[in-house]
Amino acid sequence: MNKTLESLDYKGIFKYFSEISEIPRGSGNEQAISNYLVAYAKAHKLEYTQDSAYNVIMIKEATPGYEEEPAIILQGHMDMVCEKVKDATHDFLKDGIKLVVDGDFLHADGTTLGGDNGVAVAYILAMLSDETLSHPRLEAIITTDEEMGLNGAKALDLSTLKGKYLINLDSEEEDCVLTSCAGGMRCNCTLPIQRVEAKGKRIKISLGGMQGGHSGADIHKNRANAPKLLGRLLFDLRQENDFDLIRMQGGFKDNVIPREAEAELLVAGEGNDLKESLISIKNSIDKLMKGYQQELSASEPGLKYVLEDLDEGSHQVMHPVSFEKMMFMLVNMPNGIQEMSSYIPGLVESSLNLGIFNTEEDHVTFVDAIRSSLYNYKHYMSNQLNYMISFLGGDFNEYAEYPGWEYKPDSLLREHYKRLYQESTGKEMRVEAIHAGLECGILSEKLPGVDAISIGPDLFDVHTVEERMNIPSAIRVYQLLEKAVSEKIRG
Repeated sequence: MNKTLESLDYKGIFKYFSEISEIPRGSGNEQAISNYLVAYAKAHKLEYTQDSAYNVIMIKEATPGYEEEPAIILQGHMDMVCEKVKDATHDFLKDGIKLVVDGDFLHADGTTLGGDNGVAVAYILAMLSDETLSHPRLEAIITTDEEMGLNGAKALDLSTLKGKYLINLDSEEEDCVLTSCAGGMRCNCTLPIQRVEAKGKRIKISLGGMQGGHSGADIHKNRANAPKLLGRLLFDLRQENDFDLIRMQGGFKDNVIPREAEAELLVAGEGNDLKESLISIKNSIDKLMKGYQQELSASEPGLKYVLEDLDEGSHQVMHPVSFEKMMFMLVNMPNGIQEMSSYIPGLVESSLNLGIFNTEEDHVTFVDAIRSSLYNYKHYMSNQLNYMISFLGGDFNEYAEYPGWEYKPDSLLREHYKRLYQESTGKEMRVEAIHAGLECGILSEKLPGVDAISIGPDLFDVHTVEERMNIPSAIRVYQLLEKAVSEKIRG
C-alpha cells in the first residue's frame, strides 16, 4: 500500500481500495476479484453467495438493538473501464493499477483509476469489517459487468434479500444525491465492404489530445468524438483531393467518448504527379485541422494531429462504393445529445455515443451506446441506426438493454441522507437525476417497493486516463455513510 495513502487512511477504505487495485478487474475479467470477495467473506465469517456471473452478495446481521430495523442494502460494481495512454505497456489482463497520490487526489499511472466503482467495493469491505459500528442487517451486493450494460445486475437472484433501503455507491459528486437515471442499450452496426488493389504512397493521420469522457456523465460537455471528427476530416478532405482509404480506427469502449482516432490513406500517382498530390493533401489536412482546432478551442484545447509518411507500393484499399457507404454512415449517423429534458432543466434526456469504430478486412463496425430517460425515444434512436445501416446493406444488433430508474417522490431514505448531510456540512444537498445508467433501475425492478438513492465521493474524468478521486471527499462520504446506516431511519 502506498505509504502516503496509508497515512491518510480511515477505517481501512484505502487499504481495501489498494488491495482491489492490485487485481485486474476489467469488465468481463472479474473472476479473480470475485474470488477475492468470497475469500473476504469467509475470513470475516459472513453469509455469502457467488453466482455463475461472479456477482457476490454478503450479509452481516444486525447489531444488538437494531434487530427490528429494516435491512439496508449497500451496492456497487467490481468491474472498471480499462483505458490507458497510447504508449503504455500496461496489460489490464494481468497488471494491477499503479496508484499515485498527488496532494488531495488519488489517480493512476497512465491508466484509468477504477474509482468507478472500486470506491464502492472499498466502502463495503471497510463497513462489513467494522465491529464498532451499530447497524441493522446489512446486505452487500457487488456486481459484475456493469460497464458493459449492467449485465451482472440483470443476472442477480435477490429473492432471499430483505432490504427495504438501497444505497447505491456509484455516484461521483459528494454534495449530490441521485434519485433517478436514464435507461440504455448498446447497438452494433456492421457494414460489409469490398477491397481492391491500388498503388501509391501510404500516409497516416492521427488525431489525439481530446478529453474523451463518460458517454453519459460527460455527454453534455460538448467534447469531440474522435472517429466522428476524423470522418469529418476525410469528408472535407476529399472535396479537393483524391485518395483511397486503407484502414481507420477510433475508440475502444462503447461507453467512453473516444479521444483518439487514426486513418491510413493511399495517395495514387507516380513521380512528380505523386509528389504534387502529397503536397496538396498534406496542405489541405493542415488547413482543415487548424480550422477544427480554432472551432474547438474551448471544448478541446488539447486537440492535436500527426501526419506520417509510410511506405510506397501496392495496398488493398476500400472499393469506392464501400468507401462511399462507410462515409455516409459515419458522417450522418446521429451522435451526442439528441434531446434535453422538458421537465428537469439542464438534464440530458436522450443521447448516442459512437464509442467504437473500426475497419476490418471485409467489414466496418460501428458500436453505439444509447441512453434515454424515455423508453420510446430510446428505441426510436435504435431504430434510426437500424434504418441507416440496413439501407446501406449492413447488419444491426441491439443488446445489453437496461431500464431507467424512476424518481420516488416519498423517499424516506433520501430525506434521511439529506438531513445528515446538512447537519454535517451546514449545506443543502442537491437532489438530481443523471443521464448515465445506474444499476438502481434493474435492482428496483427486482426489489419492488425498495427505497433507493445513489451517492459517492468527488470523482473526476471517470472512464479516462485523467480519472482521479478526491481523498478528503472519499473519507467524508464514508463517514456520512456510517451515520446513514447507524442512525435509524424515521419518517
